[in-house]
Amino acid sequence: MEARIAAALVRYRLVLFVVGLLSLLVLAAGARDLWFEGSYRIFFSDDDPYLVANDQIEASYTKADNIAFVVAPDDGEVFTRHTLQALRELTEAGWTLPRSIRVDSITNFQHAVAEADDLLVNDLVPDPDTLSDTDIAQLREIALAEPALAGALLSRRAHVASVNVRLEMPGDSRETSEVNLEVMQAARALRDDFEARYPHLDIHLMGQVVVNHAFNELAEADAGTLVPAMFLVVVVLLALFLRSVGAVAVTSAVIIASIVATVGVLGWLGYQVNQINVSAPVIILTLAVSDCVHILVHYLNDLRRGMAKPDAMRHALEINVAPVFLTSLTTAIGFFSLNSSDSPPFRELGTVVGFGVFAAMFFALVVLPTLMLWLPARVRAQTQFQQLHLAGLADRILARHGLFFFGTSAVALVLIAFMPRNELNDDTVAYFKPPLEIRTAFDFVQDNLTGVDSVAYSLDAGAPNGINEPAYLHKVEAFKTWLEQQPEVTHVASFTDVVKRLNRNMHGDDPAYYRIPDDRELIAQYVLLYELSLPQGLDLNDAITFDKSATRVSVSINNVASRGLIAFEQRAAAWLEQNAPEFAAQGSSVSLMFAHIGQNNIYSMLRGSLIAIVLIALTLIVALRSVKFGLLSLLPNAFPAAIAFGVWGLVDGKVNLAAAGVFSITLGIVVDNTIHFFSKYLYARRQRGEDTAAAIRYAFSTVGAALLVTTVALALGFLILAQSNFAVNATMGLMTAMIIGIALVFDLLFLPGLLMRADRASAQRQPAGARPV
Repeated sequence: MEARIAAALVRYRLVLFVVGLLSLLVLAAGARDLWFEGSYRIFFSDDDPYLVANDQIEASYTKADNIAFVVAPDDGEVFTRHTLQALRELTEAGWTLPRSIRVDSITNFQHAVAEADDLLVNDLVPDPDTLSDTDIAQLREIALAEPALAGALLSRRAHVASVNVRLEMPGDSRETSEVNLEVMQAARALRDDFEARYPHLDIHLMGQVVVNHAFNELAEADAGTLVPAMFLVVVVLLALFLRSVGAVAVTSAVIIASIVATVGVLGWLGYQVNQINVSAPVIILTLAVSDCVHILVHYLNDLRRGMAKPDAMRHALEINVAPVFLTSLTTAIGFFSLNSSDSPPFRELGTVVGFGVFAAMFFALVVLPTLMLWLPARVRAQTQFQQLHLAGLADRILARHGLFFFGTSAVALVLIAFMPRNELNDDTVAYFKPPLEIRTAFDFVQDNLTGVDSVAYSLDAGAPNGINEPAYLHKVEAFKTWLEQQPEVTHVASFTDVVKRLNRNMHGDDPAYYRIPDDRELIAQYVLLYELSLPQGLDLNDAITFDKSATRVSVSINNVASRGLIAFEQRAAAWLEQNAPEFAAQGSSVSLMFAHIGQNNIYSMLRGSLIAIVLIALTLIVALRSVKFGLLSLLPNAFPAAIAFGVWGLVDGKVNLAAAGVFSITLGIVVDNTIHFFSKYLYARRQRGEDTAAAIRYAFSTVGAALLVTTVALALGFLILAQSNFAVNATMGLMTAMIIGIALVFDLLFLPGLLMRADRASAQRQPAGARPV
């Protein structure tokens, strides 16, 4: 079968080459409308319950999309005339940002005071140039005592302040991406202008729009740097190993075609480029190298032995067409299993790379032969590295195969024992590596102003205008009090603070009346009077619904990893169930969404990994025509991922969203080396009639150097991915590279001993017509 396929690939190479080019053109056309989609929403399915809850809250109150200008004066004091003037100007300038619908700061905070029967509501900080030092000191005291400001828009030491701009972003994701860019350009220009005009200020940009844009920028940066870096590494590696300009050029052509096809598939499937699937070209680049190297090594070696070019290519294809197809199939199965993920970008990555793997195999079989046979047959003498057939290593391992078998098994078991030390504990702040601008801002806000994570609750009063009921407000206040007592919480914003402040104002600012009134009508009158006094754009829509049937409680939380955030959510849900079940409130926020997707993803990916194991095992059994060898070939590949996670548990112990898919990804990749090894081993056993030890030596000598080169190429590719400033991709790259390296060592040291125990049959007579490879 392999001989007939190889002969056809050589005989009809020109036709197949044209078919390959036409296929490439068709696939490439899918990339014409691709664009970067940077929103956090890409990580969640439309029916994700936490996304749905978050959307419902945003539909009921002022949108959460925002940019915050976090201002830090170098003298450590916000309440100076110069800094207050800058804050007031920045607050006014915030309204000029595209799509701005609300701007909040300490300067325009609506401070209420009562005069006789009138309620006067004005900006807390009027023109700073008209204020005396005594006025400024008094304003500082008022601001630090105001629950809506201290710990939110103003640090509790009054050394940092924030100007928060709320924005109405479009619903269409592509338009949102474009508006994000427009808003960020305007915000950065505004920041730079103020830092130039007020040199004593440092201004950090924070907020949901900033995070979305950071995702976008990181995706573009990865696409623009990681792929070229890996391509350069591959070219250098191939040049050193193959010592053939033509072979390097042809391999590069196959790689480029495979990447173009993969990106085209992304478009044809209706996906857009995002921070996760942007790594697909890097992955395909590394995987395409493996197919080419195995074919070219045999082709160039046959040319050195004096074989004619068509015959050498036919022989190289005959030997490799089955293992290349098999490795492509198993690798694709591993990636396709990512479709069990709860997070759409990982499903997209698995699907696109799965198709890309078959594209790389297709171009290696139909483009490479034609181009290589067109080129002049100039083959340089082999380097010492190329002559490293590993036969000597095979002899040393076989001489002590028991020691290597049980030794590697013992080391593996010891390292695997450390797997439970790992904790899936996502930290959304840690997604961005220092010293990225967004990470610097995150860390600064966390250390100096307030928590960067949040959870919001919409507490239903049960009827329109129900928020005026004293009993309802007392329960809301009790929940707020409980929240403030939690160790993770840095600030709680609640409508009850407004009601209590108004009650105090209407009683001559007597502190004794800073409480919720017991009269529904009185509360309604206070709120109506306050609303009529508020300027446009600074109403209560961020705290109460339009029909006054519910209020929002917003909780700022210290940067805690996903387990801590979920634990807080569960405690809050338990309190509400016990004390106010009628609220039927579910906590929601972007931070909470990421916390749950990370936890849920590990379980969904475990299911996908089990499916992948079964499918790969069945594939190997059928391909190797042996249940025994199919299962044996799978066995050494079940250990490397577990070993790597054990090592990770020793050195780090924290895994993020990406770790859930690493086992599925690597299972399909690391089995490739075993397939190539077993294909040569079984050829020696079945065709050459070798005994077990001789067949092992034959496998080492025929594929040893190629396995080393392809493993190095794969490991380097994923190590380059590990240089991404997006920690999810970086973790996936680093762990995958580690598993690939461990797999090769494990194959070389463990597999001979396994075969010596599981395949003890003696040498068989070489069948007639069988020829050596």
